[in-house]
Amino acid sequence: MIAMELFVVLTFIFLGARIGGIGIGLAGGAGVIVLSLCLGMPTSQGYIPVDVILIIMSVITAISAMQVAGGMDWLVEKAENFLRRNPKQITFYAPIVTYLMTLMAGTGHTAFSTLPVIAEVAKEQGIRPSRPLSIAVVASQIAITASPISAAVVFFSGILDPFGINYLTLLSICIPTTFAACMVGAFVANFIGAELKDDPEYQSRLAKGLIKLQGTTKREIAPTAKKATFIFIAAIVLVVGYAAAISDSIGLIENPVLGRNEAIMTFMLAAATLIVLTTGIDAAKIPSAPTFRSGMTACVCVLGVAWLGTTFVNGHVNEIKEVAGTLLSEHPWMLAMVLFFASMLLYSQGATTVALMPAALAIGVAPLTAIASFAAVSALFVLPTYPTLLAAVEMDDTGSTRIGNLVFNHPFFVPGVVTICTAVGFGFIMGEIIL
Repeated sequence: MIAMELFVVLTFIFLGARIGGIGIGLAGGAGVIVLSLCLGMPTSQGYIPVDVILIIMSVITAISAMQVAGGMDWLVEKAENFLRRNPKQITFYAPIVTYLMTLMAGTGHTAFSTLPVIAEVAKEQGIRPSRPLSIAVVASQIAITASPISAAVVFFSGILDPFGINYLTLLSICIPTTFAACMVGAFVANFIGAELKDDPEYQSRLAKGLIKLQGTTKREIAPTAKKATFIFIAAIVLVVGYAAAISDSIGLIENPVLGRNEAIMTFMLAAATLIVLTTGIDAAKIPSAPTFRSGMTACVCVLGVAWLGTTFVNGHVNEIKEVAGTLLSEHPWMLAMVLFFASMLLYSQGATTVALMPAALAIGVAPLTAIASFAAVSALFVLPTYPTLLAAVEMDDTGSTRIGNLVFNHPFFVPGVVTICTAVGFGFIMGEIIL
């Protein structure tokens, strides 16, 4: 019976991956029906990550308000100016930009706005655009595991609390290790592929007149952009500061009446309120913002796949402990592999974390191992179907950022694998020092 139930779980995950986008959440819900009504698994054994979904909704609402007020355009302009001032080192500076934007916003979709700039600056300098584009996309994904307001980090820190590891301790490990890993990935990316002038595909396109240099374009920045951005940044600072104040390690506030998760939700909603009131934007435009739509898609994905996964895992936790507990205790790095392959299919760091991390801790995986392996939930770049990856391919008219016939032979694969492996390795080292 357990084999049949596992087959159902994998089948609906595969179906959702084939549908793409919101499909992974839709298929997850359908899978729960099959597990419960057809195979008799009670849904009471499942887990709906309500807090994670509400945090995503709250954060995305604040980001969308900032976007409507022009804050995202202003940030992109600042990123573009930074990249154009340092064009020769674009392969290293591009991931810094996308990493920091994701770190601040809690969503990797912020990379969409900077990818065209990265491609153009690289092309102007005669640098193969696939190099900075590949590691920039990877950095935007792995930064989710270090963002103070990402659903993955908030959920993971919550299930680590019983082990005496708080939110700030998790961030103190994840931020430096993932950032350093991105720089290692950038170093590797700098050597992948032929030089642009030696690339036959580029030469062919150049001869056909298909390569165009757009140059700098003046962006229209709304006068409300700076104000909205500063309000949003202030809200993030307040979230981190409040989490520190109520933590056991600092303990400035004992027995807080407002919990950490509730603080994130309320501070973000309050930030959106303040942005609307002080900038005069039309609040009705917030739900139509691109970031709002992508965020709501993420909510559905997390709901469906987490419910499906935990219904199966919680129903067989004792059997899983027997099979996987000993194996993971002897080979802790295998957890990173499990998370890596799971995130390939789930297309969400939050969904992968919610679906697998509680099970890992329940079967006795050491918190250090779980934290070090956390970065491995970011393997969204492996299959060349993720939106930011596809956008990078489309925005590079030199043809250097292309997907090969073998599916996995694309320029994102090697820098991404190197970055995740490095982050996991650094995580074990840093974790040993801090924990």
